[in-house]
Amino acid sequence: MESIIAFLHFRFAVALLLLAVVLGCWGLYQFLRRRRISPGFRAGFVLMIALTAIQGLLGLLLLTVTQPRELLHVLYGVFAIVFLPGVYLYADRGGRERDERLRRAREAAFLVGACWVVAIAYARGFMTGR
Repeated sequence: MESIIAFLHFRFAVALLLLAVVLGCWGLYQFLRRRRISPGFRAGFVLMIALTAIQGLLGLLLLTVTQPRELLHVLYGVFAIVFLPGVYLYADRGGRERDERLRRAREAAFLVGACWVVAIAYARGFMTGR
């Protein structure tokens, strides 16, 4: 059972890293073209949050039977699962801009930046893993 959970944890790590990079590129393209963040991008971001939660649950299961090589590995996971929903909620509701264009640009900047930040956290977690 441990090997199956470890396999899934590893595969989710690769998938999440790729998803964060794809969303980061997609969102950056939309931002630079001064376009609104699309519903598809937003759905991808929510999917990344959900997959990060599943990844965290798999990690917790692994922690019950084994220890990570570095405790920093766990910290990267905790950071991602706290950071992503926080940015998602803040990006849409946190600003006080009256201009809709500025609000959209702010939301895009926060969500795209979050994608790149967690891509780095996923990569570092991947490097410090078992």
